[in-house]
Amino acid sequence: MRLRATLGALALRLDGNESAEAVKAALAEAPEMPVEVEVAAEVAADVIAAVLEVADRRGLEVRFRPPRGERRVYHTEVVGRTLRSGQRVSSAGTVVVLGDVNPGAEVVAGGDVIVVGKLRGLAHAGAEGNEQATIWALELAAKQLRIADKLAVAPEDAAPSPNPERARVAGDQIIIEPWGKK
Repeated sequence: MRLRATLGALALRLDGNESAEAVKAALAEAPEMPVEVEVAAEVAADVIAAVLEVADRRGLEVRFRPPRGERRVYHTEVVGRTLRSGQRVSSAGTVVVLGDVNPGAEVVAGGDVIVVGKLRGLAHAGAEGNEQATIWALELAAKQLRIADKLAVAPEDAAPSPNPERARVAGDQIIIEPWGKK
């Protein structure tokens, strides 16, 4: 348990090791401020009941908030070469390929996939469920694109555009549009 005064409230972090008696004692002597409770582990019901009991008796407002946890900081991975058949690049962040992605090669990213070249292999952007992710390529000629859980397959007779394109989710499907169009 950790109890500290912040600018607008008492911040009480419950880690699962505290007893109801320890919580009651700590809150009994705390300043009269709202109590902001962070439950960071499994906490016994009597501990939560103790927080609410003391707060009620002292007339303190209680707010529960989710644990802070560790934030994942995503990075951009730059691949400075062409990806050949059988090669696979995977990243939790954005992947930028400075070259082509040939048929049989795969790029899987939690963020965007950006190909500064021809995209003819498989690209999966937003692999962790991010439907806001996009796939960008100077020449978008992939047989299959994935964004989050959406899948798009190119028609057999589709000719690649001579201009850069972007693939993104709109509604319930993946659309392909010229690069730079809003």
